[in-house]
Amino acid sequence: MATEKRRLGNILVNAGKITGYQLQDALKSQKILGKKLGEILLDSKIITEEDIIEAIEQQTGIKKVDLNTINFDRKAITLIPQNLCEKYILIPFGFDNNKIKVALADPLNIFAIDDVAISTGFEIESFISKKDDIKKFIGIYYSSQEVNNAAQQLSKETAESKNSKLNVEDVDNVKNAPVVKMIEYLFKNSIEMKASDIHIEPFENEIRIRYRIDGKLQIVNTINIESLGPLVTRIKILAGLNIAEKRIPQDGRIMVSVDGKDVDLRVSILPVVNGEKIVIRILNTSGGNIGRDKWGMSKENLQRVDRIISNPHGIVLVTGPTGSGKSTTLYTILSELNNDKVNIITVEDPVEYTLSGVNQVSVNNKAGLTFASGLRSILRQDPDIIMIGEIRDNETAEIATKAAITGHLVLSTLHTNDAPSSVIRLVDMGIKPYLVATSVVGIIAQRLVRKICTNCKQPYEATEIEKEILGVNEDNPLTLYKGSGCGYCNHTGYVGRTGIYEVMEITREHREAINLGESSDVLRDISIKNGMTTLASGCKDLVINGITTMAELATITMTKE
Repeated sequence: MATEKRRLGNILVNAGKITGYQLQDALKSQKILGKKLGEILLDSKIITEEDIIEAIEQQTGIKKVDLNTINFDRKAITLIPQNLCEKYILIPFGFDNNKIKVALADPLNIFAIDDVAISTGFEIESFISKKDDIKKFIGIYYSSQEVNNAAQQLSKETAESKNSKLNVEDVDNVKNAPVVKMIEYLFKNSIEMKASDIHIEPFENEIRIRYRIDGKLQIVNTINIESLGPLVTRIKILAGLNIAEKRIPQDGRIMVSVDGKDVDLRVSILPVVNGEKIVIRILNTSGGNIGRDKWGMSKENLQRVDRIISNPHGIVLVTGPTGSGKSTTLYTILSELNNDKVNIITVEDPVEYTLSGVNQVSVNNKAGLTFASGLRSILRQDPDIIMIGEIRDNETAEIATKAAITGHLVLSTLHTNDAPSSVIRLVDMGIKPYLVATSVVGIIAQRLVRKICTNCKQPYEATEIEKEILGVNEDNPLTLYKGSGCGYCNHTGYVGRTGIYEVMEITREHREAINLGESSDVLRDISIKNGMTTLASGCKDLVINGITTMAELATITMTKE
């Protein structure tokens, strides 16, 4: 190995990336630390990973490959075991005649190349790629491969034992049973692919498995319909549900650990025509996504939010459809308000993130602990700030309103299309307009839109209709962008999401309009006059700035402006 390390040093010196003195210094450190030469140079920030890749490409002719922009050949993935890929940090991605193409973080490691050649029986064509990219795709493709293999094995096993009854104890206890392995890999793969939900859907001849990634469902697998029984039974066992009950919906919870992180899985089982459909919501209990930097909110809107949450009492509402990031916004506000001088209590269904220093209560409808009863109880706990997961009914709305009027800051969510209509929704729930006007201090409406993949982002000339929709002068040319689809974005053209917001501060003018029973259109006009940016105009700005697409704009409610 020492020969290989010195060779890397010579390559870097010859390429002018480091000096002979820096090499000698790094080699001395290597003897003391026992690390690879490349790691020592990177840790000391003498060079970057791009410098090493560029030098190796120039000096050896080994080509670099950006794994984010290529289409992986799944057959290549099946040829090299995952443990070998993780040991040497490499991943196969295709074939060239009788050669298998392999991306390596260290293509100078002859032992890695020899081991892969022996393992596969193929001659190796080496490429160099970034270490983190290789690790990322090992996680994605090998867990996907494990799901496929386990699915095939499960289909085979269920086909063979089609006429025999399922032994529930066997399914639960045999750790190597195909159904156990498949569900284990399914959880791991969905988390690595950053899915928010897993859908297991039975149809007449097959079971379809889909993930919701960046708000959109994608098919990841289809398996034999005979496998439905073992799959449903195993998930029910894990979630502590009644395996004998197949006629009514059931809800449960599974806690799993993936790569040292605790993940909370919320299971919903619904009887359908062809069996039972399972939807699993994936909740990252660590709260790693909490923070204003995740919002994508403008400076003006951030200032409005600061003014709203600085109120000592009143109701602050966050509104939007399911999956629009309301919980993340609420938890961020809570974490900012959290300190030793205030008592914060929440009542949630379910508790999605655990926050240190915050007293969190989980709704338990079976035991009679509803939002309303929980809210009544926590009001006797001397709270300063209260967070209600959702205002769903008149009873909860009434208690929240009274709490706000009696000196508490109340945070909650509502399901409405925009900020102004939230006021009308509270009135519809039976809250008197004067109470709404007195208690509500601010409303944040939000949506999440997908961002264009930076790897396959392509410009195009906007059509006349697109310019008209965007409110741009039709005589001037306008360049817009869209993603063509690549390996990095799973051929969707999008990676990640960003928020668009309406932040409505309740002013004296708003209160007068609410007391008079004015419509949401009047409240919207007052807010726009006071500087509020609507959801539609916020999304249009993102389209013009090349962050999202016209297709995403079409999914946003086009509020009147």
